[in-house]
Amino acid sequence: MLKKLLSVSAGLLLTLTVYAATTEWADNHPDRYVVKKGDTLWDISARFLKKPWHWPEIWQDNGQVRNPHLIYPGDVLVINEHRLGTEGGFGPHVRASAYEDAIPPIPLSALKQWLRNTRIIGENDLREAPHVIGVEENQLLGSPGQLVYVRGLAAQPGTRLALVRPSGRYYDMPPEDDGRPREVHRQAKDDFHDRRPDMLWRHGPNEFTLSGNVRFLGYEVRDFGVVEVTRSADVSSALVVSSDFEVKAGDYLMPIDTRPYDDEYVPHAPAQVPENMRVIAFTDALDAVGPRQVVALSRGSEDGIENGQTFSIYAEGEEVVDNTDYPEGSVKRFFHPRDARATLPPEFIGHVMIFRTFQRVSYGLVMDAVKPVNIGQFLFDPDKTP
Repeated sequence: MLKKLLSVSAGLLLTLTVYAATTEWADNHPDRYVVKKGDTLWDISARFLKKPWHWPEIWQDNGQVRNPHLIYPGDVLVINEHRLGTEGGFGPHVRASAYEDAIPPIPLSALKQWLRNTRIIGENDLREAPHVIGVEENQLLGSPGQLVYVRGLAAQPGTRLALVRPSGRYYDMPPEDDGRPREVHRQAKDDFHDRRPDMLWRHGPNEFTLSGNVRFLGYEVRDFGVVEVTRSADVSSALVVSSDFEVKAGDYLMPIDTRPYDDEYVPHAPAQVPENMRVIAFTDALDAVGPRQVVALSRGSEDGIENGQTFSIYAEGEEVVDNTDYPEGSVKRFFHPRDARATLPPEFIGHVMIFRTFQRVSYGLVMDAVKPVNIGQFLFDPDKTP
């Protein structure tokens, strides 16, 4: 699947030949570049362009090649007439090298957990999921080769299911101050109970506030193993086939995600940016992240988000006091306190590319950053300035 993703991804990138007369070439860009192992298409395009997501617009494909292949280490890229191609003939050329040796669009190997082992599910998905109530021989924890006992399971013997464990939940709620955007939050698993009733949103934090409704975005769950049903009854049994860590009571069973990520991928600017799309969580317990780290974002497929979309990340400008025109203790400042305050313009932080999308939440990879990425920063059209 991953090989297919890489081949289709770059194939789509290289076959797009839209010419952009307004292409912004990077300052001091090279006229010739030898592709190296470890490069990505984003890295390469950033050497030539100020806006790496415009890579398809300056790539000249070879019309004689019906199925363009990928870029490989050792290829020499050159610029000619505002287009980019390989030395000795523009566009990709046929080669017999293995797909895994090719240059990927982004470092997918670093995203394995988020491509294959993490997903966002709805409240009903969790409510209806069968759950582990015990392990054979009355043990507290189970491992591969052992039986676990499950309630709520309606599946035939031989059926394989995924073991999942919630790691957090996302929601947004009305702001404390009028005129501010809705606040988006991630509540970690440690902050809510294992018991199913407490995990359902309506039994969690208040569903309604005096300012308006809370909007549930989804539960984040980790796929950590596979079981095979051996007996189906009121209390069913299942054999642990594989697991990354030990199974315990309270873990859930869900259908195996057979298509954990898309097999088409092209970096591009979004047609429009959803209102109040923000960074809501990091993949690790960090205060800030930088390039090549994963962030969770507050909008998903129902908001028009799709894989490959590239956004600029901005921090809201701080509010400052104008002590020049409104000196402290002056009559002017006393009668016009609001006029004495000014909000600075938003500050550019970096770029993020979407690589996995769910209904109301998406995951993105920070591609570059001039400052640390923090929770709460907002996303904007990469071709514009807020």
